Amino acid sequence: MKIGIIGSGQVAQTLGEKLLELGHEVMVSSRDPDTVKDRGDWGTTPSANQWVAAQKGKGHAGAAAGSFADAARFGETLINATMGVASLAALGAAERGDIEGKILVDLSNPLDFSRGMPPSLAFCNTESLGERIQAEYPGAKVVKALNTVSVLVMVAPQALPEETDLIVAGNDADAKKWVIDELIKGWLGWKRVIDLGDITNARGTEMYLPLWVRLFGVAGTPLVNIKVVAAQS
Repeated sequence: MKIGIIGSGQVAQTLGEKLLELGHEVMVSSRDPDTVKDRGDWGTTPSANQWVAAQKGKGHAGAAAGSFADAARFGETLINATMGVASLAALGAAERGDIEGKILVDLSNPLDFSRGMPPSLAFCNTESLGERIQAEYPGAKVVKALNTVSVLVMVAPQALPEETDLIVAGNDADAKKWVIDELIKGWLGWKRVIDLGDITNARGTEMYLPLWVRLFGVAGTPLVNIKVVAAQS
């Protein structure tokens, strides 16, 4: 499958490599595919074009880089892996017709780092990034997923000592079923997935991020996730 990833940061590059390993064609995207990203104390992230060169060196001929518009045009399925506060601007650089009608997996969170660490949310409670994207592109099949774990756990759930949960939300039942059965379980190897319901439930998954950041701090590792346990009725 051709997968267009809107974004080219660490999440986009790590997930993109996993999808390439599974035999898919993947285009990551940036405003400038030659720009190396400065992550401050966390170092730098290679440019989109450097990532492509590295992937081709590993034998992944299906790796490509381009603009946001290029990735939206390229992908049969789209993944939003941009910084959440910039997601609508990045998607807006593409042609609307290259987004509408497609499954768009939104794994970003509207984190606000303007006051330092830990980040807060730029908006929450009565709206979410997932909802904003769905409202802007009503014909797209937006599925909020994979935004509650680090990318290291996202692509390797077995990195944790026991099975944990992923949570999804979206309006289109068929799109959610595909994301759960194919992307999450089939490609990434997850066993436990909770479907919260329509896209308004993205509010809950995004509001979990401030807690996740603090769990990361206490655990001392991004290899952390939750398992939901309920009493049997």
